[in-house]
Formats: sequence, structure tokens, C-alpha cells
Amino acid sequence: MNETVPNLRDLGGMPVEGGSVQPGRLLRSALPLADDTAPPEIVWPPSVVIDLRSAAEIEPEHPLSGSGVTVLNFPLLSALRPGVAPPESLAELYQLMLRTTADHLVDVVDAVATAPGTTLVHCAAGKDRTGVSIAMVLALLGAKREDIVDDYLVTAQHEEQIESRFRRLFGPRRATLPNQYLATPVEAITGVLDTWDEHPGGAFGWFQQWGGRPETVDRLRSTLVG
Repeated sequence: MNETVPNLRDLGGMPVEGGSVQPGRLLRSALPLADDTAPPEIVWPPSVVIDLRSAAEIEPEHPLSGSGVTVLNFPLLSALRPGVAPPESLAELYQLMLRTTADHLVDVVDAVATAPGTTLVHCAAGKDRTGVSIAMVLALLGAKREDIVDDYLVTAQHEEQIESRFRRLFGPRRATLPNQYLATPVEAITGVLDTWDEHPGGAFGWFQQWGGRPETVDRLRSTLVG
């Protein structure tokens, strides 16, 4: 029996500066599979897929690869390698992402801004790497801090669905993660927002420091906001 894409949601309707995110433009989810379905109100399949997983996690061919689908890979946790102890908390993990793969976050924003149709951003669970990436996009669009946090916390409602996906994919081969990595702690995402807020120029200044261009943010706005 086909499954619904775990942790799937449309960012459409999110209030941002000058309006709101248009429905059918930006989706986020856990890892989708080729036989997944989506609710009728969600545009599926997407035309652009942004996969945030590392090289060791990805398949030879992405599950959604096919005619009319562009798949891009921007690994956001490449600093985590076998034999390297992971950070003790998700808050520290997210800060590691900001320090070591900021250039890929810029790439994600560029890809969303230039996508010709519906874009899906996903990692494995659709929580951590996806959460930081979506937060970056929303912060650049001027979304309210509390709305970004609320969107991040929605993932906690989909834990059972995500676990089911992991059991199907990995079974007993699933890597054992620290229990705290399975949570959706508010301090993890607020720590990311604090880093951007405290930067000269805020999220926009941070984006520019790591190579982001002002015209990309303008394009992001014209692509997503209506």
C-alpha cells in the first residue's frame, strides 16, 4: 500500500514581509519514496527536489528522479563523519551546520529562488537540516520569529510517521542516534535564529557574508511571495 510522504507540508500561507508565501511553491518533508502519495491539496510531484542528505545517505538515483524533476544535493551535515563524535545536543548540531556548511545554505536559497515550479526541500526526517534551511528562507523573506519556530515544531506531530519510514528503509540497520536527536527542541531552532539576529544586518547580513547576493533575495521574494 502506498504511503503518504512523511512530514510533508506546504509553506503556502506563511505570512512574510509584503504578503505571504504562495501555495504550491515550497514544500518540506522527510525522505520521499517513488511510490509515495500526497494529499490532493499538495502539488505532487515537485518540479525541483533539494536533497540535504550527505553522500553516504543518498541513493544512486533519487526516488523522485524522472522526467521533469530536477534533483539537487546540498549536504548540510558533511562535518559528521564515521569516527567523529557528534555534538551532544541538536542546538550544537545546528550551530555546526551554520559554521561548516553555510555555503550550502546559500545554495539552497539560490535554488529555491530560481525554481520554475514547486520545490521540495527534504533530508531524512525533514526536521533538522530541512528545518534550518526553511528557517533561512523564511527569515530572508521577513517571516516573524514565532511563525518560523511554530513551523519547525510541527514536525513533532509526525514522529510516528517518520519512524515508520525509517523502519521501512533501514530496519535493523538503522543507525542508533542519541535520544536527544529524536526530539524537536525549541532551543535548537531559536539558537539558529539568535545567530542570525545577532549578526550585523541580521539574517540578510549573515546570508551575504557567506556569499549570498541581494538580488537572490529579491528573486526569492518574487518567486515565493504573493
